[in-house]
Amino acid sequence: MKYKRFGNKFVVRLDKGEEILTCLKILCKENGIRLGAVSGIGAVNKAVVGLFETATKTYHPKEFIGDMEISALVGNISEMNGEVYLHLHVTLTDPSYNAFGGHLTSAVVSATSEIVIDVIDGHLDRAFSEEIGLNLFKF
Repeated sequence: MKYKRFGNKFVVRLDKGEEILTCLKILCKENGIRLGAVSGIGAVNKAVVGLFETATKTYHPKEFIGDMEISALVGNISEMNGEVYLHLHVTLTDPSYNAFGGHLTSAVVSATSEIVIDVIDGHLDRAFSEEIGLNLFKF
């Protein structure tokens, strides 16, 4: 992982073999990022994407293997229990140009990934909502 700061923005390059969420958590910890927005593109060869089922309050993860482009990586950074909390969604495209996506649990870079983090001054915690079944922003 390589990155450079420009004011309140970090421009990040991830290289082949690096796992996206792991690297972003390290960057956030090293730089004291407690709140922010994430956007990116790139290429991966392994990803786990989830879909939340509201009726049962459970995630249904699915692993994808093979060449895929990240056509959109979006999400946010906050905190939960004093730790970095990444909430990322992804749209991936396969070799047949089919697009699919959802909540990103993990993704391994196959070529490169270019990500921008827009740091927001402040911090926001999360708390689990029994009613919804998710970790929600705590205001």
